[in-house]
Amino acid sequence: MVFDSLHLAIIVFLVAATIFAASPLLIAALIAPRAGGGDYRMPFECGVAPFGRAWDHYGFNYHIYALIFIAFDVDVLYLFPIGVVYRGLEGVLPVAELSFFLFFVLLAVIYFLAKGVFTWPRQIQER
Repeated sequence: MVFDSLHLAIIVFLVAATIFAASPLLIAALIAPRAGGGDYRMPFECGVAPFGRAWDHYGFNYHIYALIFIAFDVDVLYLFPIGVVYRGLEGVLPVAELSFFLFFVLLAVIYFLAKGVFTWPRQIQER
């Protein structure tokens, strides 16, 4: 194997990338404040201080909302490329395909509304 300028450039870029990636971590480790007392180690969620056995209880509704957000976020990510690709197409088939997809998204929203998934409980009940 002959060592030429291409190999040197690859090595230089690998070293530079490693330094570039490691330097923020090293700088943060060196200059970050170190606090050890008070509320520093206390669990914190949504601006509310925990009460009771904070590590044992959590609201299951957070997970439901997260799953619904992910589902609709993926749907939106699917709609952006469709809008770009279908812009140049003609005919009824692209409109029918998009309508079919949006129908099932709307059906899911109606199902979630009927099940009461979008209603947030007003009171936290301690078990």
